[in-house]
Amino acid sequence: MSEESNDLGHGHSPAAWTAVTIMLIAFAIGTVAFWLDMPWLVWASAGLLVVGAIVGWIMSKIGYGVNGSKYIAKEH
Repeated sequence: MSEESNDLGHGHSPAAWTAVTIMLIAFAIGTVAFWLDMPWLVWASAGLLVVGAIVGWIMSKIGYGVNGSKYIAKEH
């Protein structure tokens, strides 16, 4: 393998981290709510899952994505 890479960072950006964190919280809440037989909370967590995806998309569009103007790449 060569030292040079066109790797974009596999989503290591504020937009990706925020979206994944929101969606993981939503999934955890939904799992517990399903186990406790609380259908309204299962559906609310499904809505939060969608909100997480939308927040990530919006953040990437305003510059916090991997190639965004507000993103500062860190050396690995």
